Amino acid sequence: MADNPKLSTQNSALPVLFVSTYTGLGGGETSLLQMVSRLDPARWTPHLLVPAEGPLADRWRAQGWPIHVLRWRPAMPIFIPAIWARFPVVGRMADLLRREGFAAVHVDYHAMPLIVPPCERQGIPWLWTCHGWWLRPRPWQRGLFRRAGHTFAVSQAAKDGFLGDPPFMPPERVEVRFLGVDVDRFRPGLDGSAVRRELGVTAEARVVTILGRFQPVKGHLNFVQMAARLAPLYPDLRFWIVGDNVLDGLVGDRYKAAVYAAVQADPLLRERVTFVGFRSDPERVLAATDVLVCASDFESFGMAHVEAMACGVPVVSTNRGGPAEIVRDGETGLLVPPHDPTALAEAVRRLLDSPALRQSMGQAGRARAEAVLAVEHYAARFDAVLNAISRQNAPALSAGE
Repeated sequence: MADNPKLSTQNSALPVLFVSTYTGLGGGETSLLQMVSRLDPARWTPHLLVPAEGPLADRWRAQGWPIHVLRWRPAMPIFIPAIWARFPVVGRMADLLRREGFAAVHVDYHAMPLIVPPCERQGIPWLWTCHGWWLRPRPWQRGLFRRAGHTFAVSQAAKDGFLGDPPFMPPERVEVRFLGVDVDRFRPGLDGSAVRRELGVTAEARVVTILGRFQPVKGHLNFVQMAARLAPLYPDLRFWIVGDNVLDGLVGDRYKAAVYAAVQADPLLRERVTFVGFRSDPERVLAATDVLVCASDFESFGMAHVEAMACGVPVVSTNRGGPAEIVRDGETGLLVPPHDPTALAEAVRRLLDSPALRQSMGQAGRARAEAVLAVEHYAARFDAVLNAISRQNAPALSAGE
């Protein structure tokens, strides 16, 4: 019998736990907040477990949802499940699960070897979402992943990278589900004039924006090289670098310093590039933007792309990973190879030179966001999966796995 007393409660919302090793507000965390806000509160009470306080916990708490803080270090890709299951924090997680009687647990990759063992001992079904195509399990980890009650992948690229070739588990057990965007919050017609005034940009100037955290894979240096090619051609053109180091500590700080140094080394870019920092109103920033650029080496999904499309802003992006599935090249934006500032510049120039093309791509992007990428689609599917797995016991541990 599963040690999960609250599952028998009638006519009340069932508690479900979301476990996040990340405490900042990147694209995945923002999408999580939006999706959870769409779950039926009469059916589910969402709890959050994090290793520390931070912006994610603050936003969660502001919704009136319960928060739990237990410190742990993130599991790296070479983790050995049998060893991690013995860490002291596992006992504290087991106490939390027993006390709250969760109907299901959604866990991120980096907490999986800690929270899954007590989930399975107590008969609590668990699911997870694969955000990275580099997270291919080692042979000694595969039994753990096979036991998930459900596995989502944020893109086909993430799914293919996770499963490998040949796949280590049946591909049909991994469901591709795009993360959702709030199409009411992110929409065309918002007023971006206040953001422009705040950042010292006239209404007539054109703005090209990169939106994302400081992490080498995000390609800010390619964005700067792109800007250096375009700035001499357009006296009114301005470039915004929006975001901060929210995840990577010292690595992110060093990378941010390198990007800043690259801008300062060019006299024209010093005048034209603005480091905007973190904004709690990205929809207003996008409303003040003419073209959004993603210069990443790769993206498993690309939340900024979806937010821009929902706002009716055309996107120029590298084509490796999720963006190739989200952005329809030539229709909702333009795709170019990674590590190619010249190709980025040429694509942005094409849009800058054609207001009609910017408008048509923006309209097509908005239509695609509403039809395919709205958070309601994501939440409805997540709700259905939660309902299905919460009625089952977690799969029994398999001998020898």
